[in-house]
Amino acid sequence: MVAGNVEANLSKGLSPSQAVLKRGFDVMGAAVGLALTFWLIVPAWLAASLDARSNGFFTQRRVGKDGRLFTVVKIKTMRPSRELTTTVTRSGDPRITPLGRFFRRTKIDELPQLWNVLSGDMSFVGPRPDVPGFADALQGAERVMLSIRPGITGPATLKYRNEEELLAVQTDPEAYNREVIWPDKVQMNLEYIRYWSLGRDIRYILDTVFH
Repeated sequence: MVAGNVEANLSKGLSPSQAVLKRGFDVMGAAVGLALTFWLIVPAWLAASLDARSNGFFTQRRVGKDGRLFTVVKIKTMRPSRELTTTVTRSGDPRITPLGRFFRRTKIDELPQLWNVLSGDMSFVGPRPDVPGFADALQGAERVMLSIRPGITGPATLKYRNEEELLAVQTDPEAYNREVIWPDKVQMNLEYIRYWSLGRDIRYILDTVFH
């Protein structure tokens, strides 16, 4: 009975004090991060604008906390294609520009998301924000994943850091993503929420930076 009560409490997400601590860390970290990387974001945006022949910022509607949609901001790394309309990106995707490959490899394209963190749409650590049709389609206890803000990095992001290469060798990348990768990410993110601590968040951030 006690174990059942503990599991029920864990399934509710972070406690109010944990949520405040996590958000406070995000605000301070994002403010410092933007101040330190502004000099890199601006020239990256200019270079991406020339490379993609359009606005160098990529914006897209993603599913956030409580299932609300928000606009994620990244450095643009791809050009549109009439032949490819899938949101699943594989290694060698012809839509990725030469400069975009560099930005993706170095994670420079992720830096504008610091603004999403500062504005309250995202967190440093959490489930990656997906397009509609994934997180917003969760049912039952798995919907606890929507109780926290999506993150720039996290345990699932680190495990699947080579996701594009993994999808490149699949005969049906969209099916593999939907049936194999996504369910595994859900379970990892649920575990992350159950055992959340600020120390774990810092460790995930350090692992991301040094990889």
